[in-house]
Amino acid sequence: MAERAAFLERIRTEVAKGRGLFEASTAARPERPADAAEAIRRQMAERWPEALERFKNEFERIAGVFHRVAGWADVPNVIVDVALQKGATRLVAWEPSILGFDPRARLEAEGLSLAVAAHVDIDESVRRRHRDESASAQVGVTGADWVLAETGTMILISGRGRPRATSLLPDTHVAVFDRSRLVESLAQVGVLLEALHVDPARSMSGAMINFITGPSRTADIELTLTRGVHGPKDVHAIFVETP
Repeated sequence: MAERAAFLERIRTEVAKGRGLFEASTAARPERPADAAEAIRRQMAERWPEALERFKNEFERIAGVFHRVAGWADVPNVIVDVALQKGATRLVAWEPSILGFDPRARLEAEGLSLAVAAHVDIDESVRRRHRDESASAQVGVTGADWVLAETGTMILISGRGRPRATSLLPDTHVAVFDRSRLVESLAQVGVLLEALHVDPARSMSGAMINFITGPSRTADIELTLTRGVHGPKDVHAIFVETP
C-alpha cells in the first residue's frame, strides 16, 4: 500500500511541474437529457455539412479512408470494392435491420461470404460463433451510432445484432452512416449518452461503448509505429447522402 501511495505521489509531483495544453473541467449533466439531446439534433440538422467536412478532414489525417455515396443501395458496391482491394473473401456484419441495408445478395454475387450477427435467440454458443467468424473474417461491416467531427471518431454501442467483435477483430473495418449520426463535439456525445441511458426502453443490451479513431496503432516497442496490433489496421467510413 505504501508503494502504491508513493507511486501516485510521484505522478502528482511530475504532473504539477507543467500545465496542460488546456484547462480540463467536468461538464455539467443536463437536468433534462431528452430535451438537451433533441436540441442537439435540431442544431445538427442545419450544421451537418460543416460537421461532415471536419470529420472527413480529421478522419483522413489519421489514415482513415472516406467514401461518399448517394444512397443506401450504393453501399454494397463500396463494400465489394474494399473487399476486392484487400483480397478478402470472408466478411462479417451487424444484423441487416440494424445496419439499415442488406449487402448479402451483392456480396454473394461476387463470390464473397458474409456472416451476419444474430439478433434474437442469442446464447453463449451464438456469441462464440460470431467471435470465431469475426476472427477469421478479413472485413467487418457496421453502422455508427454517432460520428464525432472534432476528432474523426466513430462511436459504436454494442448490443443484440451489433457485437463489438465485428469492428474489432477483422483487419479492415467498414462503418456506414448518414447525416443523422453526425455530432460536433465530445460534449454533445455525453448529452446523447445521458438521454439514451435514462430511458430503459432505448438503452442497448450491450455494455460496451467503443470510440474508434482511425486504425489501431501502437509504438510500444522501440517507438516503432505498428498498425493492427489491437484492432483493424484499415478503417473505412461510408457516408450516405440520403438520410
